[in-house]
Formats: sequence, structure tokens, C-alpha cells
Amino acid sequence: MGNVVGFRKRRRPRSRRRGLLESPWLIPALVVMAVAGFYGRDAISGVTGLGLISNPTAQASRVTFRECYTSLDRTCVIDGDTIRLKGEKIRMLDIDAPEVRDYKCASEKERGDRATLRLVEILNSGTVTVVRKGSRDVDQYGRSLRIVQVNGRSAGSILVAEGLARQWSGKRRPWCL
Repeated sequence: MGNVVGFRKRRRPRSRRRGLLESPWLIPALVVMAVAGFYGRDAISGVTGLGLISNPTAQASRVTFRECYTSLDRTCVIDGDTIRLKGEKIRMLDIDAPEVRDYKCASEKERGDRATLRLVEILNSGTVTVVRKGSRDVDQYGRSLRIVQVNGRSAGSILVAEGLARQWSGKRRPWCL
């Protein structure tokens, strides 16, 4: 037989691993996080001036509402007396509006649609404040029970004044006669 030639892997010199502090992406990442945290804080959460609110159960927001189309919509109007604000379902405590889903007659559906569209307009007209009132925090469906105000005025009272809702009497009353 002939000579046996051995093949060995050539050893590469070990490269020095960079530590976290030596990463070329560290400073740009920190700058982006700082800018997003400083400038994007209110835009991301939609909350403005929480430190200036005297009522600790109130939360003020300047966000854009639209009608809810899917359960994934985070800030929207579900119907004339229910909204979703940053993912939280809120039932307006002071009013009862006609239904848009489980309606009993065509006129209830039509009135419910008008109340829903008008509530979108009202909520987009100013700063929305959500106030906890009373001893009940949530209803049987898990919705937060709140007074929803726009520029200090109850959005529900506006709907009542315009004939699109009625004061909540403690129980549902029919909209179809």
C-alpha cells in the first residue's frame, strides 16, 4: 500500500465574540426606543393628560372612533350604547339605545343604526373621558359600566336629547310598539 495522508481540519483562530455593549445595533436600537417612547407614547396609547385628571376613576383619550366591523377592532362603536376603547368593551351606564343586532323590528334596527353613527360623530368631536360611577364595575356580559363623556358632557345625554336613546331605567324596555 501507499502512504496514508491524514486530512485534518484546519483550525481557525477563534474570533473574539462581541459583548452586548459592543454590538453595532445597540445605539441605533436605543435611539429608536427612546424616540418611540417619548413621542409615540400618546399616539400609541391614545391617552392624553392622565396626570391632570382629578377623578382617579376617569380616563381621558383623544382617539378616532369608527363603527366596529370585527371583534379585532380595538377602538370603535359597537352600537348606540356600547363602545370598545383600546380593546376594552364599555357599556354606557346612563342610557339605553335601540339594538342593531338582536333587534325586534325594522324600526328598532334603523334607529339603532342612526344612534350608532351619531355616537361615532359625538366621540370624534372632542376628548373622550370614561368615568366609573356606582358600585357595579361590569355587567353580566363582562362589559365595563361607565359614563362616557366628550369634552365634559355625557355622550349618552346628547343621544337622549336628540331622541336616539333614552335614559336607562334599570331594565330593558321594548323599542317596537
